[in-house]
Amino acid sequence: MSPETQTSVAAERNKDPILDVLKRVLPARGHVLEIASGFGQHVCHFAQALPNLYWQPTEYEADHIQAIEARIRASGLANIAPPLVLDVLTAHWEVEGPFDAIVCINMIHASPAATTPALLSGSAKLLKRGAPLVLYGAYLENGSAAPSNLEFDAWLKRKGPDWGLRDLDDVTALAAKHGFERSEVVRMPANNLTVVFRRV
Repeated sequence: MSPETQTSVAAERNKDPILDVLKRVLPARGHVLEIASGFGQHVCHFAQALPNLYWQPTEYEADHIQAIEARIRASGLANIAPPLVLDVLTAHWEVEGPFDAIVCINMIHASPAATTPALLSGSAKLLKRGAPLVLYGAYLENGSAAPSNLEFDAWLKRKGPDWGLRDLDDVTALAAKHGFERSEVVRMPANNLTVVFRRV
């Protein structure tokens, strides 16, 4: 399989519903940092639809970088920077800020619990005041979720004991400690949420 054809089925399924939210909550112009870019499907889709935004993709999985680079080349888009390797758990992120927005899709449940405070801490350092931090994924609400999401949570925990769905209220409280205010929760297909925080 060539790098540009590496594909996440979930990313193909959710890219348009997420884009609908981004069109409303992102600024008309500026620089956007994407955390956990996967194979680059989201960033290319968003950059094509929002040409006045300049996108910086990043990915923890170093072997995904080649796939992102290939997909950017195939897209012909000029508003996407070369992807960078980024581990949110590092004390200093090797990216050039500040940013006008940060987008993170399907990461905090599919990674160790420590990545959630690390994501919020790093984002607080790089975002301009009032700028959005957009988190998409499956969440628990009041400790529960739809049966399909509870099954997903159990599957995640088998992959890693501190993986799994985070409770929305816990993430909101943690975000507040890092200087974020939750401004919007958008209910998405397949029982997912897009949660928008603002840097205060």
